[in-house]
Amino acid sequence: MTDKLHELHYCAHNYDPLPVTIVKGEGSYVWDDEGTRYLDMMSAYSAVSHGHCHPRIVKALRDQAAKLGVISRAYNTEGLEPFLKKACQLTGMERALPMNTGAEAVETALKAARKWAYKFKGVEPDKAEIISCENNFHGRTIAIVGMSTVEQYKDGFGPFPLGFKTIPFGDASAFESAITPNTAALLIEPIQGEGGINVPPKGYLHLLRAMCDRHDVLLICDEIQTGLGRTGKMLACNHEDVRPDGLTLGKALGGGLLPVSLFLASKKLMDVFTSGDHGSTFGGYPLASAVGLEAFNVLEEEKLSENAATLGQHLKNQLENLNSPFIEEIRGVGLFIGIEIKSSEAHAREVCEKLLKKGILTMYTNRNTVRLAPPLVITKEEIDWALEQIAMVLEVSRAA
Repeated sequence: MTDKLHELHYCAHNYDPLPVTIVKGEGSYVWDDEGTRYLDMMSAYSAVSHGHCHPRIVKALRDQAAKLGVISRAYNTEGLEPFLKKACQLTGMERALPMNTGAEAVETALKAARKWAYKFKGVEPDKAEIISCENNFHGRTIAIVGMSTVEQYKDGFGPFPLGFKTIPFGDASAFESAITPNTAALLIEPIQGEGGINVPPKGYLHLLRAMCDRHDVLLICDEIQTGLGRTGKMLACNHEDVRPDGLTLGKALGGGLLPVSLFLASKKLMDVFTSGDHGSTFGGYPLASAVGLEAFNVLEEEKLSENAATLGQHLKNQLENLNSPFIEEIRGVGLFIGIEIKSSEAHAREVCEKLLKKGILTMYTNRNTVRLAPPLVITKEEIDWALEQIAMVLEVSRAA
């Protein structure tokens, strides 16, 4: 309790964590300061997709840290090119611009889209529009929260930049109706994470791609949470064989050890940037490049996407079979699943607190939804154990 009070005294109160202090992690598990073990079913919002302290990624970090940690992009470094090459090869994109956090990658995408609109589409200066979806979550910067439809994210932080509009998620016709000659881009999560694990209708992304092509609008996919194997494929947009013009990656890209992000794009879009237009002291620094490259290698060689596809389907099937008075709906793809709790029965935080007592670490999100997004290294045995605990917490009946 002393540590908790200490934290409340010195730390800004911008989080309301569950009552546990985590001190150690390995694979799919974490331990608290009293030695209790928990199965991590959240993996830091997908940042720990490779599992906690993956030995290969830890080794890459240590080896690089002992050689060269940080140096400005004013100089070339030997690790950046192989990192960005691997990123482009695995995502099908042509160029990559390294940043640090997911929000920075999104900000980079917004800048690229606007400059492309002025330089290539012919939009009048300061008139470019970027469309996003209701219940989106793209980060916490002033510009990005200006796109949000969650009032708390915006409360007290205005005025916000102009040039953004929102449309309903999952409604392709609403997107086409919102397009004007000034529309530069559609920024979209293929599956909304913080919005409540919202999965759009089948074929939605494919329709958006066709509309963007027809109206000369960029399609930018935010895959910071859904990318890198989380949904059972390298990218969530791969489920519909859609190739975006721009792509943001983060979270899992740092292998659970560092903040590493990328804005990837077609050559035509990335070429809007010239020397001095944009940058970051830490974007693409040697430590990040080494960790990011090894994160890609582990993802590919250990077939984590395939594991997410197989175990994700198993988890979803078993959850859908639960006969619980608390469950409103099960949503998700791969190991990216939400259990929406009936608001008349309980708040999702209460469920998370009860799961914590059962040895499961997770967190709630919008639409009164409990998020289940474990490390992609999780096993079937661990999934089945988690299902047993979830069944007990949700008071599942065993009637035939």
